[in-house]
Order: sequence, then C-alpha cells, then structure tokens
Amino acid sequence: MFVRLESLSFVTKPEIWLTILPVIPLTILAFIKLGLYRSIVRFISSKALRAIAIGVVFSAVLLFVSSSVVSGPIPRSVPGIYALALLLAIGGVRFAMRNILRRPAQQDAQPIAIYGAGHAGRQLQTALQHGCEYNPVAFIDDDPALHNTLVAGLRVHSSQTAAQLVQDMQIKSILLAITSANRTRRREIIRQIQHLGISIKTMPGMADIVSGRATVTDLRSVKPEDLLGRDPVPEQDNLMSRNITGKVVLVSGAGGSIGSELCRQIIKHDPAALVLFEVSEFALYSISMELRESLERGNRPVRIEPVLGSVRDAARIRAVMRTFHVQTVYHAAAYKHVVLVEENVTEGIRNNVFGTQTIAHAAAEHGVESFILVSTDKAVRPTNFMGASKRMAELVCQSLAMAGTDTVFSMVRFGNVLGSSGSVIPRFRAQIDAGGPVTVTHLDITRYFMTIPEASKLVIQAGAMAKGGDVFVLDMGEPVKILDLAQSMIRLHGLKPYIIDHTAPAATQTGDIAIKIVGLNTGEKLYEELLIGDNPQGTAHPQIMTATEVSSPRQELSALLDRLQRACDASDIAAIRQIFLDAPLSFQPTGDDLHDLIWVAGRRTPPAPRHTGKTVFAAE
Repeated sequence: MFVRLESLSFVTKPEIWLTILPVIPLTILAFIKLGLYRSIVRFISSKALRAIAIGVVFSAVLLFVSSSVVSGPIPRSVPGIYALALLLAIGGVRFAMRNILRRPAQQDAQPIAIYGAGHAGRQLQTALQHGCEYNPVAFIDDDPALHNTLVAGLRVHSSQTAAQLVQDMQIKSILLAITSANRTRRREIIRQIQHLGISIKTMPGMADIVSGRATVTDLRSVKPEDLLGRDPVPEQDNLMSRNITGKVVLVSGAGGSIGSELCRQIIKHDPAALVLFEVSEFALYSISMELRESLERGNRPVRIEPVLGSVRDAARIRAVMRTFHVQTVYHAAAYKHVVLVEENVTEGIRNNVFGTQTIAHAAAEHGVESFILVSTDKAVRPTNFMGASKRMAELVCQSLAMAGTDTVFSMVRFGNVLGSSGSVIPRFRAQIDAGGPVTVTHLDITRYFMTIPEASKLVIQAGAMAKGGDVFVLDMGEPVKILDLAQSMIRLHGLKPYIIDHTAPAATQTGDIAIKIVGLNTGEKLYEELLIGDNPQGTAHPQIMTATEVSSPRQELSALLDRLQRACDASDIAAIRQIFLDAPLSFQPTGDDLHDLIWVAGRRTPPAPRHTGKTVFAAE
C-alpha cells in the first residue's frame, strides 16, 4: 500500500486491517502445507522456488478476494505489488542466507570446473554445492550456443579456453559430466584436457545411476582404460549362446583375469551348469561366491560347480569331464608372465603345453562338443619361452582337430587386456603412487590393448563359429605406445612427467614423476604380432578374423612332445630351447643366454656332495 499510495495514511483505516488480517494466517497455513518451513535453509534448492511461488500467488489472490468482500479501499494494482514484495521477502532472504551459511563450509573446497553443461552437469553441480569438498566455479562445454551463457549461475566456457580458465580461476580438478558421450568421444575429451596439469574425475554412467548402482556424486579418477578403450561392437546373441545355453560348460583357470570374466559372461546365457576349474583355492572361492551371489540376485537356476585341480592332473580332469558330462570347454589356464616363465621354464611348459595336452585329450575322449583355447599374440613368432609354449599348445589343439575327433577344437589369439594381473597398467599405477620412477623398457615399444569384458565376449563368439582347427584372431584396434600410456597416466594424476634415458641425463629434466627407460626384458618384443601368415579372412563378426596357420602332423608332434617331456624331467633348459627351435613354432629367441633360475644357479654353483651315509669332513 505504501508503495502504491506513497503514504502511510491507510494504517488508520479499519477496513484496511479487516482486509489484511485474514490473509496473514491463511498465507502462513498455506506455506506450512507446502512444506516451506520444513526446508533447511542451508540446503534449500531451486525446487523450493516452486513452493514459494505457489504460496505467494495464493496469498495475492487471497488479498484480492478479501478486499472485494470487505470492500476495502485497496487499489487493484496492490495485490500484484504485494506478490512481488512477498516473493522477494520469502525467497530472496532464504537464498541469501543459504549463501551466507554455505560460505564457511566451502572456504576450503577445491575450485573445480564441470565439463558438460547438460542435464548431468547441472545435476552434478547442484549435488556438489551441498558438500564441502568441491566448489563448482565454471562449466566447460563443446556446444557453441552455450558459450558465455550462465547455466545454474555458472558461466559456460569453451574447451579451447580451458587452459586459461584453469589458470585464472585456480581450478584444481575437472569433473566430466558427459554420460551420453560414447567411449571414443570421452577419449578425445580426456586427451584434450589431460595436459592441463590438474586431476580429472568422472561421474558414473547414466545406466549405473538409473539402476541405483551409483549416484551422481560417486566420482572416480579417470583411468587409463578410459583412454585405451574403444566403442564396443554389439554382441551377437546367437553366437554368445550357441555353445552355452542349456549346456554344461567348463572354464579352466576360472579364477584368472580372463577366466573369471568368461564365467561372468557365461552365466548371463543360462548354461545348465558351469564348472569352475582352478588350481588356486582363494581365486576359486572368490569367483564361485561372486557368481552364486549374482545368480541369487537374478533368481536364476544355474548350477555352479567349483572344482580345485590342476590341468596337469589327467585323472582329475577325466573325472570332471565324466562326472559333469561337460559339453563346452574354455581353456584359459596358463602361466602368462613372460619374465617369470623365462625364470621357471619347465613349470611354464608343463602347465602351458602338457596341461593343454591333458585337458584337450580328456575333452576328445569324453565327447566334449567344443574346446576353445585362449591363446596370445606372443605365440606369433615367439621370442620367449612363454610365447613358444602357447604356440606349442596351439599345435596340440590343431593336431587333435586334424585327427578327426568329434570335438571341435579352436584357438582364439589376442593381445593384452586392460586391468589383468599381468597388465602394465597396475604396475604403472603402483609406481606413480610410490612417487616414481615409472619404468618403461623402450622408448618405441608398443602393445595392443583390449578390455577384459570385450575380449571375453569375443572369445565366446569366436568359439561359436569354429569348424575345427580354426585359429581366430581378434581385432585389437590400433597399437598403443607404452611411453605415451605412462605419460598419460602421470598427467591424469595431475603431475608432470619427465624422461630419464642415457641420451637425456636426469639433471637436465624437470617434472614431478620420472619415466625411466630400463631396456627390453629378456624375450620382449618391441612390437607384438597377431598373425604368422598374411592371409586373414573375415568372419560373421567384424572384430573376429580367422587365419590358416602352420600345423604339425600328429606323429611328428608326438615325437617333439616326447623329447620335450624328457627335457623337462631332466630340467635341461638348453635341450628345451633346441626343441623349440626344431619345432614349427618360428621361435626366435633374442639371445643365447638362458635365465631359468635353477639352470643358472646350477651352472655357477659346484654340485653339493651326495649323502652316502658316511661322515664327510671338510678339508682344513
């Protein structure tokens, strides 16, 4: 009234008070019903504006109706002016107090930028404002239409100005809120901003948020897998289920990196039973409990049969095949660490070669329908004993396929998988956490990488296309330079890498974490290969090829395996090396030195005297 009349004369008129008095308690009652007074001012959000607006409109209408009933001398413009004043008084005061109350809690919060000003970014910004750890100060987005606009009170900047933005606003982290972007686009964004020298975190995928497995604020650091992964090709259901649905499936090495993921994929396609064959008690316990809990949550009746045993134990393998009537075998059990097998040659061969021979023969004897050997790119023109042993295992399966058994034998060959126990990534991560140095064997060394789930799905689909003796090769994408991977991992931690090499002395280098070039390991290649020949053929799956590789007649292979067995029994590493050179493996060792620990120790230490029952006195 004062704003409208520019006078206080109305306060002496009783009819004015008769108009206003019923409005006050009814307005308070309306705000109580709308829940306004239950809101905690510190955590009030923009959603409260809706309740405030409804209450204000209700109060203004009530004032207009009351004025009409009492016939009070209130101008028609007053309810409108009253509504605006009430909105500012109730809403403005609360939001102003919210900012005042939050300010002390956010004084120590990290200033961060959110990459992505869409729905996910706005949701993340709202959630973070209620916390004390992060203080969102800006948005970054690739949409030119949003640049220099305000979204949720924050200015939106272009990704091209990110470096200047980080410097000007002293931003400590960038949070990725791009849940709708595919893996290729995410990789491009991460590579674009990883050079800024700050940490990069990402929010969960929208599928995880919707399903309840994660919340918007479950932020995690960007992993190197986010840089290396590629957009997966949709799996073909008919190939995934062909060797699995309604069948008894056995996975050897079920507790390993590939074996355990094979098991996770297999139970999704309703086998009659899944036999987990594993030599490690703890690994077997872990995967069996995980699978059983998963099946209970989905209320699915798949039998899980955890069996302890070694693939070298013929009696145990035959008993398993016979008892459970196994129909499909995925043979993933292997010693795969190159350096360890170089230092323990006989055990590597017994497991990789003779273990494969044992389980493959048992499969053929007991009428297993499909046998799929999980092989490696290191079997191609191998330069180390591990790769040579895996190529020999391939020859064993090829020989059985040529023998005309009822079992369809096939091999699937691929490179490194991200996050496996033998992957370089966990080692780099541990070295970075320890303050460095990060050790890289060569400036130019490259490797292929694939995620474990993608590799496992492709193994299953490849095995379903087998006709007998097939060597399948997975499309691993582009090779990755290991030095670039190490540098990216260091930058993702918000640190600056520098290289220590004989051509670049450490004293001339500056940075936070050193990358030390230590030289190639024994039997290590600069570049891995996937094919021996040059004649790959396409298949029904765009990421799976098949190749015709050299095989060995059964009699010749049997003679080689007999020689190999005798050499292993005698721990004669030199003889083993010669057998591999004679076999059709294209074995190309990098040097003449042998590194088996027992062999080397036996060469440098004089043999101890044999105990004959007589007392032996040392010469004085």
